[in-house]
Amino acid sequence: MLKTFVNTLIASSTLLIASHVAQAATITHISDSAEQVSPVLPGLVIPDSTLKNTQGEEVSIKALVSEKPTILVVYRGGWCPYCSKQLANIQKVEQQLVEKGFQIIAVSPDSPEKLRESKISSANYKLLSDDQLRLSQDLGLAFFLEDKVADIYRNKLGVNFVTLDGEQKVALPVPAVFVLDTDSRVHFQYANPNYKVRLSEQLLLAAADSVQ
Repeated sequence: MLKTFVNTLIASSTLLIASHVAQAATITHISDSAEQVSPVLPGLVIPDSTLKNTQGEEVSIKALVSEKPTILVVYRGGWCPYCSKQLANIQKVEQQLVEKGFQIIAVSPDSPEKLRESKISSANYKLLSDDQLRLSQDLGLAFFLEDKVADIYRNKLGVNFVTLDGEQKVALPVPAVFVLDTDSRVHFQYANPNYKVRLSEQLLLAAADSVQ
């Protein structure tokens, strides 16, 4: 039953990603809502994007993925309790994923400085900053928050407004998970417009098995 469910997810799951940044970003593909995004589909190769590590150094996502099969997790930010719980749960199965030959790369719009505050510290679990929305937009998954919602997030959660295309707007990530091979090809994807619903670590392990 678990394998059937995973295969169903591989065939029909919708990958949704969005992001917020602390500085201006160039718009190439940001949808008006999470429901309107156009994600990269399973079987396709994700575009290369330049991200930043915790030290602020630029890194190529494709170069990292070429080293070994990858679990790519996109989350909204360290301020999100659902994201923090998801990252912690994935860390519980980190060793099992490593034994299967995978590395874990978690990407958020958090700045490198914010990423350094994370409690996650592992050679197999890299945290990267997408503070310029490059990866989110390249995947066709970034979306804008409505102004009323953006005000709530800024005032209560500390999410900054940014100047995008001359307007003060906010874009946030819908959490997503990719399973990638070393050619950056997507074998599995999962996300949900409801940011409270996350892929369980058990299903993640099963998805990793499906790649092999």
